[in-house]
Amino acid sequence: MLNVTRSLLLSSASAAALLLSGCAVGPDFVRPAPPTVTGYTATPLPASTASGSTEIAAGEAQIFATGLDVSGQWWTLFESDALNELVALALEANPDLKAAEAALNQVRENYLATQGPLFPAVGANAGAQRQQSPQTSNTQFNNSLLNLYNATVSVSYVLDVFGGTRRAVEAAGAQVESQRYQLEATYLTLITNVLTAAIQEASLAAQIEAVDEIIAVQTQALDLMTQQFELGAVARGDVLAQQSQLNQTQADLPEFQKQLAQTRTQLAILLGRYPAENAPPGVTLLDLNLPQELPLSLPSDLVNQRPDVRIAEASLHQASANIGVATANMLPQFTLSGNYSTSSTSIPGSAGLFGTGTAGWSLAAGVAAPIFQGGQLSRQRQAALYGFEVAEAQYRSTVLTAFADVANVLNALRFDAEALSAREVAADTAQQSLEITTERFRAGAIAYLPLLDAQRTYQTARISLAQSQGARFADTVALFQALGGGWWNRKEIVTATRSNPIPIP
Repeated sequence: MLNVTRSLLLSSASAAALLLSGCAVGPDFVRPAPPTVTGYTATPLPASTASGSTEIAAGEAQIFATGLDVSGQWWTLFESDALNELVALALEANPDLKAAEAALNQVRENYLATQGPLFPAVGANAGAQRQQSPQTSNTQFNNSLLNLYNATVSVSYVLDVFGGTRRAVEAAGAQVESQRYQLEATYLTLITNVLTAAIQEASLAAQIEAVDEIIAVQTQALDLMTQQFELGAVARGDVLAQQSQLNQTQADLPEFQKQLAQTRTQLAILLGRYPAENAPPGVTLLDLNLPQELPLSLPSDLVNQRPDVRIAEASLHQASANIGVATANMLPQFTLSGNYSTSSTSIPGSAGLFGTGTAGWSLAAGVAAPIFQGGQLSRQRQAALYGFEVAEAQYRSTVLTAFADVANVLNALRFDAEALSAREVAADTAQQSLEITTERFRAGAIAYLPLLDAQRTYQTARISLAQSQGARFADTVALFQALGGGWWNRKEIVTATRSNPIPIP
């Protein structure tokens, strides 16, 4: 009897759920249409960037390949084993990435928990008690003891007539989507920061090398001037000026060394290590190859690729579902319930608990409707509508920012390539000028001031060249980040999405 009654209750509730599953108040979410613009920059891009000498790092031209998809492991395009090792270490040990992965699992479990109200709730309880019967005139029953056993199975189900529960599940599913792209954003930011720090370290190392070379040149010039002063060929003021120039260059060196130490500390933290721990070998500019072909996604595809845009879209979806939840709260709720119970004075058996004549059952249906709530429910619905407007505006702002990021990077790629080409020429010219000026000064053909100017020009040109080389590599990293990082082409992401999809009612 128990099994029959329970099956009847479950079947009735499930049938009701199926009949009502097609109805849900509130708007059905529709993904925003992609932008209709056909480009990123106000002026058309050239087919490729400017090129310099292939004898220096980052001197090659880069081609803009419109429509080319972004590689899932785009950092390998720099063809540096040392750089690949840094990325692998960061992905393995970075705590921010671990936290984002755990947060996704947490939100996913909460989403699965919200689906519980879509099914009937079944509960059971059992009890036993022992009591003494009251005394009567019949001594046969005086001080007799009585055992009482009981068991109850209950079923309840709130009919989701207006789809409020399904809208709540939909909102929770949108939260999972948001957290999923939060993970992708963390992944992309981590890789970008590792590459940027490694490139910054390489650029600073090149700048320090340039300063060391300049110090050596200025030291040789000071030795030469000291000899000439002893011979009476130059004034003491010229010697002091050269000494001052050397001291100033030496004073600049600690600033570069400080920046290098700070960059290495930052890189250690990204790798999940303490600054005092041994770090892997650093990357040099000569270790890196500049990718020759740069992917340039179509503007209509960018909104699907950027994690921040997908996060904003998920927030918009959640806000849309919340309108349905708030609307359903203003409408009646229908409930089905039933229970089957049995009691007996003897333990279970043919004549005891669950025996003939010991059971009872009940079925009930109810409706609860809000009549007056002081305007609370209507205000909550209006707040949900405003929440959707907020999410819609934030989505548009995020899309505009995404396009601005790509435009800024494209302009940086173009103009930093031109700057590197010019600074390479300037550095070569400054070096030749310094060599000629030094020889002329050594021969006594010119005064000291032209030599001092040549040294200053060469120092500035060498440092600027190293900075420009680093900027070209950093610009390339920034482009891959601005285009979304190719997460959709990573094998583990595709596999995980197919094997563990997020169904949203």
